[in-house]
Amino acid sequence: MIVVTGATGNVGRALVTHLIAEQAPVRGLTRSPERAGLPAAAQVARFDLSGDQPEPADLVPLFDGATGLFLHLSAGGTHTEALLEAARAGGVQHVTVLSSGIVQDGADTSHPLYIAHAQLEASVAASGLAHTFLRPNAFATNSLQWAPQIRVGDTVRGPFPGAVTAPIHEADIAAVAARTFLDDGHQGAVHRLTGPEAVTTEEQIDIIGATLGRTLRFIDVPAEEVGPDLFPHVPPQMLPALLASFAESVGVAPEITTTVEAVTGKPARTFAQWAQDHKSDFRP
Repeated sequence: MIVVTGATGNVGRALVTHLIAEQAPVRGLTRSPERAGLPAAAQVARFDLSGDQPEPADLVPLFDGATGLFLHLSAGGTHTEALLEAARAGGVQHVTVLSSGIVQDGADTSHPLYIAHAQLEASVAASGLAHTFLRPNAFATNSLQWAPQIRVGDTVRGPFPGAVTAPIHEADIAAVAARTFLDDGHQGAVHRLTGPEAVTTEEQIDIIGATLGRTLRFIDVPAEEVGPDLFPHVPPQMLPALLASFAESVGVAPEITTTVEAVTGKPARTFAQWAQDHKSDFRP
């Protein structure tokens, strides 16, 4: 049994679906099981840590019969150590962590994303459980931030049209995560994950437009004029650091790894494939 936190998120949902296809028992944790919409073969359990600090003993039933845990940053929050203690008590032996590519040698250790993910990794390492760290760089799903603009017109406002990334499809992250539970040899591993090709912000907009059969125009917004409305998925306190990261990536070749293919046996999906898979998200 694999327990998946963040089971209704982009990666978590893809992982649940992937594991079900592999006929692996899955229990998805979510705040609202009645609205989860997960595959019928998956178990679904209520998991809401928005209240008081839980006792680990209260969380142990979530892990009944489980041997693996997929842990997302926002799932545990300040309750991560209690969650890991409960997982260990419930029989979990291996934790796969959805971390971030920002965690690496030479990184800016003051960056809020680095701090959050490094702390998560440290908590898991200290838990005594076997573990695998997944460190993806840019997510292709970040492009959904433009969906509200694209649904209502052919112009997209945003900063740094020349920022270069190698965005990864959430299904590829999920596929790698699944193999860490289903195959041997991943305990103690750190997998850096990227998409297969470098694309600029403006090229991503062009690809989405081509997928929709439309010509989209990108309007460059100076960084000092960017507000939370253009990045609704980003906590406002993290926006300045994110914009600084974008500025540093303009015209710079991104890291591109072959980890997805090495682990899954299939090449990583292109951004064009991601856009095709999410075509409906950009339509009115």
